[in-house]
Amino acid sequence: MAKQKDDKPKHINIQNRRARHEYSFLAQYDAGLMLQGTEIKSIRDGSVQLQDGFCSFHPDGSLWVHNVTIAKYTEGTYNNHEPTRPRKLLLNKRELRQLADKATEQGLTIIPVRMFVSDRGFAKLEIALAKGKKLYDKREDLKAKDQKREMDRARDY
Repeated sequence: MAKQKDDKPKHINIQNRRARHEYSFLAQYDAGLMLQGTEIKSIRDGSVQLQDGFCSFHPDGSLWVHNVTIAKYTEGTYNNHEPTRPRKLLLNKRELRQLADKATEQGLTIIPVRMFVSDRGFAKLEIALAKGKKLYDKREDLKAKDQKREMDRARDY
């Protein structure tokens, strides 16, 4: 007779909060990641940093993510992975073509927004085609956020 676990699996949802402040998103895509060895275990532990990450195209047409840090697995052996190595993103050809066409425009970049584990147990990276915000855009966003917070507080009383 098989034993069943009583505890539910922990949902992994690692977000790049700074990206929402620094960029305005034009399009978002969910991409798979090609991982090695102990990387999925580190992702399930939540040891991921997306803040400095960016995506670029290789000459063969594939999309790679750079500067995303997946910490070394603490229980790993000498076969542990390199924390900041570039990782290939898995998208279908139509999505890759769309991103390649749009990313060549001036001022647009592809950044990682969120990393999560799908229902089937695969690590996914949500990427966004983004345009950098100007300082006054950031101020307007902060002002709107503060006004919304004040409205919610007033409504609660």
